Amino acid sequence: MRRETKTWVGRLLAALLVAAALGYIPYHVYARSGLARTLALRRDLAELHARNEDLRAENERLAREADGLRSDLGAVERVARTDLGWVRPGEIVIDLGSSPEASR
Repeated sequence: MRRETKTWVGRLLAALLVAAALGYIPYHVYARSGLARTLALRRDLAELHARNEDLRAENERLAREADGLRSDLGAVERVARTDLGWVRPGEIVIDLGSSPEASR
């Protein structure tokens, strides 16, 4: 073999070695070291914090509503009429909703 051929083969092997190292290092850092898992867990944590804030706001709203129902008799009557369908004695109920036969 001539010296020029040996140099060319050596350079080619060195280039292949560098290419393999440059391909393996990002894979090792990203996939095998847990970076991908860490990023996914951080994203999940952010979603859980947002959900926690939504639930905290809903809890505060329900606490205010419960306090209102404990202190305001008018609020209790509104809930009884709208949610439970209660009426006072002597009242006449006229239901203007659609009947099952009318929707056919």
